[in-house]
Amino acid sequence: MALGTRLGRAALAVWLLLPLVPLVLWAAADRWTAPAVLPQAWGTAGLRDAVDSGAGTASLRSTVLGLVVAALATPLGAMAGRALAGSGVPAGGAVLAALLSPLVLPPFAVALGLDVLLLRLRVPASVGVVLLLTVAALPYTTVLMRTAYAAHDPGFEEEARTLGATARRAVLAVQLPMLAPALAGAAFLAFLVGWSDYVVTLLVGGGQLVTLPLLVASAASSVGNEAQVAVLSLGSVLPPLALLVAVGLLGRRR
Repeated sequence: MALGTRLGRAALAVWLLLPLVPLVLWAAADRWTAPAVLPQAWGTAGLRDAVDSGAGTASLRSTVLGLVVAALATPLGAMAGRALAGSGVPAGGAVLAALLSPLVLPPFAVALGLDVLLLRLRVPASVGVVLLLTVAALPYTTVLMRTAYAAHDPGFEEEARTLGATARRAVLAVQLPMLAPALAGAAFLAFLVGWSDYVVTLLVGGGQLVTLPLLVASAASSVGNEAQVAVLSLGSVLPPLALLVAVGLLGRRR
């Protein structure tokens, strides 16, 4: 590996991890007052406060929400991306623009407007949150899978068919393994939309679905509990970061 590549990766790692250093220090600090450079007292008070505030249950809800959104948005994005990568969709540019529209509209305005509609239709709060977050994740999964299908060579499946494989077998044994890194990346982005959402979960969930981002915002609005906020923030950042590393390793292996 070239020296420049190594230095670039090291610089990127420092850029991503350096902001976590103050959070780690605050999370382990029982007392840290100015002008001290480091905490004067170390301990686990922040962790205890975070657990007492319901961090475990909120993390579980965020995980389930992210997984459900990923399970819905990834196959939908793959189907849309495959159709848009070909030439069989009339007015493909307009269709793609419609799919990307959730990125243009303000999330607060969209959630507030659709919340009234969902209430009138008597859609359960949790179902409404999942539906809106799936729509919000579709632009990411569609664009990523459209790029993957555009670069994919269908000749591999045709070769498998000539060797006796059925169409279904060719898709499962040839196409999906070749597109696995793109599918993993799309699933990661969709999971991140569900895991990190605050606006839709707050407005549409109506306080019934308390996820980790809601808990972080609630703790951050108070004063004097910096250690608790740091622990909750680390709990919000580290799982997606670990998942990102796993997706990157999968891409390298492929």
